[in-house]
Amino acid sequence: MGRAIVITSGKGGVGKSTSTANLGTALAMLGRAVVVVDADVGLRNLDIIMGLESRVVYTSMDVIEGTCDIEKALVKDRRVENLRLLAASQKNNKTDIQAKQMKELCLELKDMFDYVLIDSPAGIEQGFQNASVGADEALIVTTPEVAAVRDADRIIGLLQSMEINDMNLVINRLSPNMVKAGDMMNQQDIIDILSIKLIGVIPEDQEMVVSTNRGLPLTHDRRSIAGDSFKRIARRLEGEELPIPTFKPESWFGSLFDKLFNWG
Repeated sequence: MGRAIVITSGKGGVGKSTSTANLGTALAMLGRAVVVVDADVGLRNLDIIMGLESRVVYTSMDVIEGTCDIEKALVKDRRVENLRLLAASQKNNKTDIQAKQMKELCLELKDMFDYVLIDSPAGIEQGFQNASVGADEALIVTTPEVAAVRDADRIIGLLQSMEINDMNLVINRLSPNMVKAGDMMNQQDIIDILSIKLIGVIPEDQEMVVSTNRGLPLTHDRRSIAGDSFKRIARRLEGEELPIPTFKPESWFGSLFDKLFNWG
């Protein structure tokens, strides 16, 4: 059976959905059969991030209610052959899906795919429970902010209570310049607080917003450092032993030089 991994954090706005889209793309590029599942019922956005919003006809709720079979609800990615999306319903609420139904859905998907990546909604209520109940593993996404790390710590405790103990940490939007200036937590501080294995660091990248608006995950951009970081996380999930790079602060002159000569 495939691996079901919930991508969660507790706090909203830390990059769960962009991480799900980029990691799903990266794993599919490695030749794995991947489905990304939007578990944010009523507030879906994974389809937009992947540029698939116009292709969504059926949702996970249609599958659960028996309106269509699961194959019909899966949306094929436009760029990567073996990547699929299962969108969430916008017409329903999180309470309309029961944990048992979500677990059965994940079991069915694990029979069909190597990876089932579940994009968890923010918060710790029913939506989080539904997203996590069918998972075997978890990726905890946090930004280097005190509030985000505190919420991530709470989520780790809740996952442990659900007997999900295989957890890895993704630090998103790390700014080496801010870390150097003492305005941002460094990765070792975060690891010391959360006490789970670090699987990757995504540096701050202004192109992330642009890629989200375009519906084109950064993993498609060979020049993107953030996109490359997601690819490295995918390879670590596959079992490769890869070092986590140390991102160095940019000098003002170096940054200006890169912009003037397009050497980003």
